[in-house]
Amino acid sequence: MTAGLNERALIRKIAWRVLPFILFSYFVAMVDRGNISFAAATMNADLGFSETVYGVGASAFFLGYSLLEVPSNLLLARFGARVWLARIMLTWGVISIFTAFVQTPWQFYAMRFALGVAEAGFYPGAILYLSTWFPGEHRAWAITRFYVSLPLSYVVMGSIAAPLLAMHGLAGFHGWQWLLIVEGVPSVLLAIVLLMALPERPGTVSWLNTAEREWLEGTLAREAAAAGQPSHNVLRALLNPFVVMLGLANALNYVAINAIAFSAPKLLAAGTGLDVAGVGRIVSMGGLAIALGLVIVSPLAGKTVSRTLVTYSGFMCVAAAGLAVLWLGGTPATTISGYILFFAAAQTAGMLTLAVVSRLIPEGDRPAGLAMANTISQGGAFFGPLAWGMLADATGSYQLGVALLIPLSLSAAIVAQIARAHSLRIG
Repeated sequence: MTAGLNERALIRKIAWRVLPFILFSYFVAMVDRGNISFAAATMNADLGFSETVYGVGASAFFLGYSLLEVPSNLLLARFGARVWLARIMLTWGVISIFTAFVQTPWQFYAMRFALGVAEAGFYPGAILYLSTWFPGEHRAWAITRFYVSLPLSYVVMGSIAAPLLAMHGLAGFHGWQWLLIVEGVPSVLLAIVLLMALPERPGTVSWLNTAEREWLEGTLAREAAAAGQPSHNVLRALLNPFVVMLGLANALNYVAINAIAFSAPKLLAAGTGLDVAGVGRIVSMGGLAIALGLVIVSPLAGKTVSRTLVTYSGFMCVAAAGLAVLWLGGTPATTISGYILFFAAAQTAGMLTLAVVSRLIPEGDRPAGLAMANTISQGGAFFGPLAWGMLADATGSYQLGVALLIPLSLSAAIVAQIARAHSLRIG
């Protein structure tokens, strides 16, 4: 530690200068990714889409997202976070708006796939960007602070969906079209803000003094050396055991998260009998519960990889319990409580894996490794809505789908503990 330098004060100084940009960007990304779940309440009926058609469209996003994760993150490393994150936001905002004008299943599939291609690389790119600003022991804390944008997106979507859908008929547009258009515009505007104002690297800003910059760069350099020499081989970075194991853990988690998330309004309406406004309030409550989970997880995860992975597994067991309540209950109260318990625990756990990967692989392997871990995760995100929609069409309800998700959440907890054991063996 440099004499007279207050580490905690420096980290908070960096957080105030850097995190708001990432927080607001991720917030609008989650709104643009998930607003289709509210649009589906009337869009499916207007366009004659079945549950399977909707499920394929919801999954198509994650196919495009997964295919371009690694190339996008490599391009971010080449062009810099400021330019590349702005490009991502601009394209996904435009495509989100254009989705309002689909008329056929194949147009719907194409636009959702294109939205995934546009957004590819944002989340692992954000983690990569934060790894250039926050030392490892502060990184999980920093990620929880920007990840709060996820629950905020649920709160906002749940609050404004009903008023936007109520704009049905204005200027000849359906309510679901207004929802997609209005919620897509902020992404385009924020892209301009990022391009103009996002701090690129510690060495490029004037608000760090010499002592602060030297301490930060020295700490990050020591951590990079401790993580080992980079492979200088993209394939080897992609197949790093921690990349594969933690990507798989979150793939199992995201099967459940996205199966539930993309049908939440209809699932909750069926289980509670509430209208769109009532369901929106429940989704908002779920967002607040995730925010509470993030507050809880930060001190629990602690500063070590081992403790972080124990925390991940604990939250995944809580998520499985929430699914069990949702499956066995059959009443409005159990539908609401099971949904909130599952969603808060699963989404909170989901933000921990890339934070761990960023600490366990060499700095030079992070662009490819972080993107690959998220690509594997999004494989689960792709299959979740697809299988869920087919099961709902085949059985006429969501009951069987919920039951099948329980062992997946428990399996994610087990895989994380296998990764923890491996890290202790080599560490």
